[in-house]
Amino acid sequence: MAYQISTYRGDAEYSISCAGDCVTGDEVRFERATFSGSFRHPKFDGFERVTGKIVSDSYGDAKQQHTFTLELANGSRLLIKGRNLYSNGVFRKLWSDEGARRDALTEKHTRGDHARAARAERLELAL
Repeated sequence: MAYQISTYRGDAEYSISCAGDCVTGDEVRFERATFSGSFRHPKFDGFERVTGKIVSDSYGDAKQQHTFTLELANGSRLLIKGRNLYSNGVFRKLWSDEGARRDALTEKHTRGDHARAARAERLELAL
């Protein structure tokens, strides 16, 4: 099977696109590609639909790579980079208090701004 692009665009329960703006507390659903075969000769197997709740997120010190921790329905946890979470589109449920979500989003963006500023300062000092 040749590699394809996910056609998942949300559903009745997970209807709000939040690509680029997921926050801790979001209940999300997305599809990710699965492969079989070897590392050198991977074979695209299709897509796996993942549903979970974002329980934490962080920015890496060195490159500010955003990483999310999702708690899945079976109780296991999944670590996923933001670029991978957002790559095929991610959809969330509506919060009972969207104002609280906006506050969480503002806090996340503030942490990202600080992380980028700290990295720029480190890079400037290294020159």
